[in-house]
Amino acid sequence: MKVVAVSQRVDVFPECNETRDALNQRLIVWVASCSYVPVPVPNTLGNKLGDWLMIVQPAAFILSGGNDIGQSPERDETELALLTHAQERQLPVLGICRGMQMMAHWAGTSLRAVSGHVRTRHQLTGTISCEVNSYHGYSLSACPDAFEVLARSEDGEIEAIRHCSLPWEGWMWHPEREDRFLADDIYRIKALFSG
Repeated sequence: MKVVAVSQRVDVFPECNETRDALNQRLIVWVASCSYVPVPVPNTLGNKLGDWLMIVQPAAFILSGGNDIGQSPERDETELALLTHAQERQLPVLGICRGMQMMAHWAGTSLRAVSGHVRTRHQLTGTISCEVNSYHGYSLSACPDAFEVLARSEDGEIEAIRHCSLPWEGWMWHPEREDRFLADDIYRIKALFSG
């Protein structure tokens, strides 16, 4: 079974004087249900992240949802380093919601505020054509260089992208937040990570 490194959100609890890395348990269940071994990536390793990656030897990466870019500098730094590591080694990456936004940010594309995309469902059109959940307040301002658009929402927002030469995809929906995991999402991640 392949090890998949999964980035984590950062939650701050002032009442406990704690900052915690966190993942939705459903995301771990979804990754495991796809026959992968999910391993959460700590956000505070800094320059030791390379050592961690050498020990864990992930075959692929998932950049998870949660936090806006700029809200947690340690998470931003960690995910940018993961993308660079994946690029250098031609490793697969799936960006989920914020993860797709981070791919765009890494590629030099900005984000913009969008309305009507929080706690709703959208019908997608394009290479990917299905109904998905939506929990985001920001959208890509354009398709990043070296990527292509796989799907758009009814209002024309970019909902899925794929890198033109790397095994990378970004989805603005959360496969783990479905009541029952969708077969199409499982098929898509397996196809992406099969290389």
